[in-house]
Amino acid sequence: MAVRRRFSSSGSEPDFDPDFGDRPLTEARHDIVIGRWQGVRDLLHATGDNWPLRTHRLRLLSHVAAGSTVAEAWRSAEPDNPDAAVLRAATEVVRVFNQAIDAGRGAGVDRARIDVAVMACLSAADARPADPMPWVSLLTVARLYGDGVGRAELRDWWEELRRRDPYNIEAHVQLLRYHSARWHGTHGRMYDFARDVAGAAPAGSPLPVLVQIARVEEYRYVAAAAPGRPVRGFDQHWHHELAVTEVRRTRERWLGGRTPGSPVAPEEVGELNYLAHAACYAGLPDEAREVFTLLGRRAARVPWSYTGDAAEQFKRWRRQTGATS
Repeated sequence: MAVRRRFSSSGSEPDFDPDFGDRPLTEARHDIVIGRWQGVRDLLHATGDNWPLRTHRLRLLSHVAAGSTVAEAWRSAEPDNPDAAVLRAATEVVRVFNQAIDAGRGAGVDRARIDVAVMACLSAADARPADPMPWVSLLTVARLYGDGVGRAELRDWWEELRRRDPYNIEAHVQLLRYHSARWHGTHGRMYDFARDVAGAAPAGSPLPVLVQIARVEEYRYVAAAAPGRPVRGFDQHWHHELAVTEVRRTRERWLGGRTPGSPVAPEEVGELNYLAHAACYAGLPDEAREVFTLLGRRAARVPWSYTGDAAEQFKRWRRQTGATS
């Protein structure tokens, strides 16, 4: 499928491609839009057991599938295809989240409706036992229960995920949000989780960036309580000593452990934007330049949109750091 993009003559405009350059994914998502499931089936088959890429693709496929009946059509046409079950479950989770957003962060969501999504995830886990994605979906929908999920059940879901893909970034992000003050925890619990995970992550893993994602989540929570006004006592949030140290530590553990010259995978782009954002706001131009150089023009609206106009910020900071494509 031809993808139309508008760039300035200088080539400096950020590219907000939602697929982060994953052209096969773009084509499969287009198939969903026109009501076809065959391209999705072929894409997931080709992805195989590349769990980071598979999670990235399924997450984005489920968002577009939530507004159609393609997931149901595929499941009906190929009831024994486990990939169809996994996509159907992920799509149900997106739908119940959309309903929660409409109702006001879950306040008006029928518990039975959430249970339906949970059962779809458990059924998908039975259909494809090695796949971490059904457990990612469960950790996502867990936030919507009014009082959260029981500790034992949440721990079981988390352990099932870790047995399959212990360094799955999307699952860790979802559990971090579960522990945040915006949902079922506190800022302290959220940071403790992020720092524990970052400290145990292997070299080259993106998991240390959870600390920077936690900082964005805290900012988002506090800013939402005072929309349009500066938050008193919050001016050092991005660049106090600990925040700066943690950006440097994430850069060292993640980027320092990557194979030099290795290309950036589509599933890394979103987290790299978090690191670029954190480095900019921490006043670390050298670290920001390194990340921007890896990214090129590949931009993600989050987290930039939480601190202003996403495109304007990405362009301005990239220009100021002198990053090269």
